[in-house]
Amino acid sequence: MAMKPVKVSQLNNYIKRVLSTDPILGNISVIGEISSIKYHGSGHVYFSLKDESARINCFLPADTLSHISYELSDGMEIIAYGYVSVYEMGGRYSLNIRDIEVQGKGDLAVSFEKLKRKLAAEGIFDEAHKKAIPFFPKRVAVVTSETGAAVQDILRIIKSRNNYADVLVYPVLVQGPEAAPEISSAIENINRLFPDVDVMIVGRGGGSAEELWAFNEEIVARAIYNSRIPVISAVGHEIDFTIADFAADLRAPTPTAAAALAVPDTLELKSYIEKIKDDMLHALRNHVQYKERLMEAANPDMLRHSLENKIDMSELKVENFYKQLCDLNPMNIAARGYAAITDENGVLKSRAADFKKGDILKAVFIDGSITAEVLDRGGSSDDK
Repeated sequence: MAMKPVKVSQLNNYIKRVLSTDPILGNISVIGEISSIKYHGSGHVYFSLKDESARINCFLPADTLSHISYELSDGMEIIAYGYVSVYEMGGRYSLNIRDIEVQGKGDLAVSFEKLKRKLAAEGIFDEAHKKAIPFFPKRVAVVTSETGAAVQDILRIIKSRNNYADVLVYPVLVQGPEAAPEISSAIENINRLFPDVDVMIVGRGGGSAEELWAFNEEIVARAIYNSRIPVISAVGHEIDFTIADFAADLRAPTPTAAAALAVPDTLELKSYIEKIKDDMLHALRNHVQYKERLMEAANPDMLRHSLENKIDMSELKVENFYKQLCDLNPMNIAARGYAAITDENGVLKSRAADFKKGDILKAVFIDGSITAEVLDRGGSSDDK
C-alpha cells in the first residue's frame, strides 16, 4: 500500500534535500558545450550544457561570474564545477555552478572573435581615432607587473636609448580575474593624475592564451580607446595578438620593442645632427671655393666698371626720388604763390562751392595765414 499522499512542494523539497546530501551530486564536474546562454539583468547567467545526446540546465550566479575572466558564449566547451539542485517552484533540477574551466584554445578563439567583431562595429579599432606617438616624450608611463621581466626590459631599453625621458611605473596584476579591472583603472588614473605623461606602454611578457587573457577583456579595450594619452600595447611575443593590440594607438610585438618605439635613441640623434652639420660645412666650403675661382677668373677692370655703373645708377635713382619729394613738399608748393584754404574749423577745402556768403574762411600762406569773410561767391550757374 502506498504512503500517505504528499504535496508537490513537499516532494520537491525532499528531492532537493536528497540531492544536496548526495556525495557525488553535491560536488560534481560536468563537461559539455554551452547552448542557449542568457545573461539576466540581475547578473546571473542561465544556459544549457549539452553533449551529442542530452542536456542539463545550468545556473551561474553573478558573484561566480565576476571571477571568470572569459566571455562565455554558445558553442564553447567547458568543464562546469558545482552541485545538482532542484528549483522547488518549477520542479526542475539544474547544475548550479561554482567554477568554470574553458576547454581548448578553440573555445577561447570563439570568445576572442566575438568581442573583436563587437568592438570593431563600434569603431574602437578605427585608424582615424588613433593618436600619434610623440617623437621625443618627456615622460613615459608603464602599466605592467612590477615583478615581471617585462618591466625590467622596458626600463633597461629606455635608459640605454634616452637619458632625458622620465619613466613612471604603475604596477598592476597582469593575469587572473582581477587583472583586467586593475589594468583599466590604471589607464584611467594615469590620464587623470599624471597629465604630463606623453605616452603610455601597457602590456606584459609572454604566456599562455589564458595568462594573456586580461588584455582581451572589453574594459581594457575601452580604457585604451578613451585614453587621452597615446597608448602602445606590448603583450606577449610577436605572434601573440590581443584585443588591446587592436584598440591601442600603436602595437609593439614585444615589451622590449615597445620601449624602443616609445623613445628615440639620443646617440643616433646626435650622430644624425653631426652628419647634417658636416654636410652643411662641406657644401659651404664648396660654394666659397666656387666663388673664389670665379673672382680669380674675372677681369679686374671689368669688375670695377660694372660696380661703377651700378653705383652711378643708384645715385641717379636717389636724385630722382629726392626731386619727387621736393615737388610734393607743401611748403615748396606755397612758395610758388599757392595758399591752402580751410573753413573756420580748419577743414581743408578745394572748391568755391564749399562756401556760401557770410562763411568765414582761412587762407594759409608760406609765412602765415589770414581770416576772411565770404562776401560773394563766383562759379558756374549750377553752383549758385
